[in-house]
Amino acid sequence: MPVPVVIITGLSGSGVSSALKAFEDLGYFAVDNLPVQLIPTFARLCDDSSEIARTAFVVDVRSREFLPIFPGIHKELRDNGADVKVVFLEADDEVLLRRYSETRRPHPLHEKDMVEAIREERALLSEIRDMADVIIDTSEHNVHTLRDFLKDRFAQKSGSLEMNVTISSFGFKHGLPRGLDMLFDVRFLPNPHFIPELRSFTGRDQKVIEYLQAQSEVEETITRFADLLSFLLPRFQREGKSYLNVGVGCTGGRHRSVMVAEAIHHRLESAGYKTKLVHRDIEKEEQRYKT
Repeated sequence: MPVPVVIITGLSGSGVSSALKAFEDLGYFAVDNLPVQLIPTFARLCDDSSEIARTAFVVDVRSREFLPIFPGIHKELRDNGADVKVVFLEADDEVLLRRYSETRRPHPLHEKDMVEAIREERALLSEIRDMADVIIDTSEHNVHTLRDFLKDRFAQKSGSLEMNVTISSFGFKHGLPRGLDMLFDVRFLPNPHFIPELRSFTGRDQKVIEYLQAQSEVEETITRFADLLSFLLPRFQREGKSYLNVGVGCTGGRHRSVMVAEAIHHRLESAGYKTKLVHRDIEKEEQRYKT
């Protein structure tokens, strides 16, 4: 049976090397900067090996020749029955510029101005990006969160497919989280921010929880959201989806979204789903409320 193959590519500075290390930690045989022409041969050798169960390798703009021939190589692998997935990493231009400034590494297209090099690389890789099975924007990731994300998504599961659900609270005033599959907006609920004695607390504090629980529409909202997810998750699983990113947003991301996200998290866990909880903006503006 063909060995599963993950091809990692993307923009320089977007975390490609960190991604390869994450796959290595997951038990993949990992190879950096494999010449594109060797990919089919390498895949066949892995198929014949009793010690390699799955493999991941990086191909990127360092190998300039890979750009025009990669689509053909990818088609050859698929035609030969290979279980191949292309993972493409990218980030915003300003994030890439900051990372290069911090590391002082030269860009592979070093003959160019840095801004021009990033934009040219993005254009050169656009066709390969369109072919990708998974596109990951790492603008809001660091090396640790990127590895955790990849491990959650690509870890080998035993038995039946396990759905991994991430519930993220956030504030709309700070922008939408990246990579959401579903979004619940709870800005219509009563806002503890306007209750002076509750303003400095968060949706994890008992005083805020009790205030929101006393509002009948809050409990009904939580029940309806949780029921919708309970209805949808088995159907996502049936279609082969192993992860789901759900955002719960309010204005500032400290009160309503936090409380609702916590409640949904507990209900899904009680239903047997593997659930991760993230409060992106809970600490923001905290200093404003301290005396």
